[in-house]
Formats: sequence, C-alpha cells, structure tokens
Amino acid sequence: MTVRPAIADDLPEIRRIIRAAYLPYMLRMGRAPAPMLDDYAARMTITSLHVLDGAEGRLAGIIVLLPREDHLLLDNIAVDPACQAQGFGRRLMVFAEAEARRLGLPEIRLYTNALMAENLALYPRLGYRQTDRRMEQGYDRVYFAKSVD
Repeated sequence: MTVRPAIADDLPEIRRIIRAAYLPYMLRMGRAPAPMLDDYAARMTITSLHVLDGAEGRLAGIIVLLPREDHLLLDNIAVDPACQAQGFGRRLMVFAEAEARRLGLPEIRLYTNALMAENLALYPRLGYRQTDRRMEQGYDRVYFAKSVD
C-alpha cells in the first residue's frame, strides 16, 4: 500500500473514488457532501493531495491534508467502496499522522457531517476527541482532534 502525491493522470480515478465513496451520504443528506463539490485539479496545485495505490493499477483512496500553523487539517479522506474493509482507510490515517509529525505539527484536526454516523463512531475509536459542532456553509459539521506527538 503506497501513498504518494497525486498527479494529473490520477484525476479521473480521484473523481471516481469521490463519487463512489460519497454517493451513499448524498442520498442520506439530500444534497452533495462538500467533498463532492471540490475541484481536485485545483486542490492538487494548492494543497497536499495524496493517493493510495491499490491493486491492478487502480487507486484505492485519496487524502487531502492542509498544513496550518498549529495543526494538520485532514480535509478529506475517501476510500473506493470496492476497497473498503481492507485496511486502506487506516493506512491513510496513519499516513496523515506521519505527515503531521514530519511537519512538526502536534495535532491533526478533521471534521465530518453530523449525518455521517459511521465517521462519528470511527474517529473516537482511532483516538480522536470531539472538539466542536457547528453549522458551516449549510452543513452540520462535527469537529475532531488528535495529538500526534
């Protein structure tokens, strides 16, 4: 499982993974989750967009990391539904923690939609603590943080 910086040739696969991973949430929320609206070509040039190589030359997942002054924001993580429950998501989370340490940042922060119950259960199991909940851009978001030092 290799995590590497995304390249332009990855964009079709990135978009496919995002659509597939977030479609169930779109149906639940009644609207597109924010990650489905992102411009990943632009993200590639201004943020840290990484991909996880899967089998047969296909990507298994993506992660968007945004370094901030005092933390690393895990802005998006998505695993191809065909690759879920195989450790790919956990590999991406471990990568995020390693990146925070490499950058000398003591904490990772992330947020998820309040209707994404799976994420609300998962993040505390991975050591994240809830820090906030608020409405932003029409989304009910729940914020989490984890120390990595």
